[in-house]
Amino acid sequence: MPESKSKFFIPAVGAAVVVVVAGSLAAYTYFKSPSAGSSDALGSAKLVPSTALMATYITTDPEAWAKLQQFGTPEAQKLVAKGLEDFNKQMFSDGNVSYEKDIKPWAGGVMIAVMPPNPVEPAQLNVPSGAPNVPANLQQKPNILIVVGIKDKLSALNFANKLKSEKGVKFQESDYQGQKIIETTQNGKSTYSVVLNNSHLILAPEKQAVEKAIDTFKGQSSFASKEGAGSILSKGVDVKNNLAQIYLPDYPGTVQQLAATSPQAKQLPAQTLTQLKQIKSVVAGVGVDDAGVRVKAIANLDPQLSKFQYQSTPGNIVGQLPIDTFALISGSGISRGWETVVEQSKDYPQMKQVLEQARSQLKFANIDLDKDIFGWMNGEFAFGAIPSNQGVLASVGFGGALVFDTSDRKTAEATFTKLDTLAKTQTINIANRNIGGKDVTEWQIPRQGALLAHGWLDQDTVFVALGGPIADAVSDRKNQSLDNSDTFKAVTGSLQKPNGGYFYLDMDKTKTMPLINSLISSSADTITILGSIRGFGVTVTSPDKSTSELEMLLALKPNTAK
Repeated sequence: MPESKSKFFIPAVGAAVVVVVAGSLAAYTYFKSPSAGSSDALGSAKLVPSTALMATYITTDPEAWAKLQQFGTPEAQKLVAKGLEDFNKQMFSDGNVSYEKDIKPWAGGVMIAVMPPNPVEPAQLNVPSGAPNVPANLQQKPNILIVVGIKDKLSALNFANKLKSEKGVKFQESDYQGQKIIETTQNGKSTYSVVLNNSHLILAPEKQAVEKAIDTFKGQSSFASKEGAGSILSKGVDVKNNLAQIYLPDYPGTVQQLAATSPQAKQLPAQTLTQLKQIKSVVAGVGVDDAGVRVKAIANLDPQLSKFQYQSTPGNIVGQLPIDTFALISGSGISRGWETVVEQSKDYPQMKQVLEQARSQLKFANIDLDKDIFGWMNGEFAFGAIPSNQGVLASVGFGGALVFDTSDRKTAEATFTKLDTLAKTQTINIANRNIGGKDVTEWQIPRQGALLAHGWLDQDTVFVALGGPIADAVSDRKNQSLDNSDTFKAVTGSLQKPNGGYFYLDMDKTKTMPLINSLISSSADTITILGSIRGFGVTVTSPDKSTSELEMLLALKPNTAK
């Protein structure tokens, strides 16, 4: 939540609870009773208007969040603790209120819904009402609605009474549909809130959003009843120690409306809208288990529109890369993917033009882009980053290896012959050498060694190495392969199988962090947090033509603090 809004969030909570539940201690027994159904996503969604574009439900279950404490280096734990302390001070400037003591006992789950933006009046834009050509993207502003479950009315009452003495905060009450809306003003800015059914607190920076929530409470259609929302809300995503769930029941509609509110908003072309419609809805969940933080997302597809052709991979290609490979992308069927791109380019004039230009340029070298480059890449593939500080790789610290399984070795060999011939015309020396019993062809540059190398690892597997040392690492298998790495097993071993391949990053390698620091500018705090990450893994599966599932694991180091 933006800082400007965070300062108004809690006073609004207190004001609303004061109005609804304050009055008499004779109601003690009523307040002591729990609020049934106040802390689940479906219950909260029933109070969100059906016009909401998307919603995120965040649990306040202390056991789920406590699971995170088993991870992280001592330095990272201290950094997180300081961040929480600073956040608490930011939320409560007088220092008399803490989340742990005052809010945690009564606040249930929190749903944050993104509503369609409200039109901005000309006066708000500081533009004369008759001024022509007001940009459309300036006529809208973000609109959110927050639903907080109340799991303990008595604790909420105590907190509300404590906030009554908050300095610099003004409260104003109004009535809408028989419900009391509280306007909380601090530093000239307002937040609106109401408590519905004594079980949910509704908050928003815009009064209209709160009024629409009351209309929903009174019987108008809700986010829970929206087409596509019911099933994803009730099923959600199965993750252990669930921290948050994200719901997009109308994926194409949401993307369209959010794109329209962007400062650089442009009307989406018809071809893009067609692509968006391939995905009906998306639900994602974030949880914590013994391996780290896990994210799962499920996309419901339209099988009539979807061009995606999923194929699971056996994963054997990983065994062709050396154990010190610190980054990996693997999968299968590049040739099929290329065919899909070519087919879709027919609907995209710019893409088609780029493809035709690429084809024309390669024809001068007697190379057919479709057949000679992509046509034989019909098996598994892997792209790996491997550390090395020798030869041409000395300045960057790593090189790359591309490994392909193919059933068309003849075409692949012909392609590499054409590429070698083309390299010779660029004064590159083509040399052959034997590495670990394998014949390898190198493109050599004077005084720097091999720039590129290629060769066959077996009858069906060819590799291309960027840098001579990488060719040695891939060809001469003196050390173990990547699939025997403890980190690779820890990061990918719990991901769903069979799958379509992996994205893998080993953060625990001694050379990984220096490489990251050399590529991006990182603060000391960022480096501390990254030091708590063991690795990152992603995979995709597709059980049927109407479903695509993504799973990500942020593998964390165990907390070693005593």
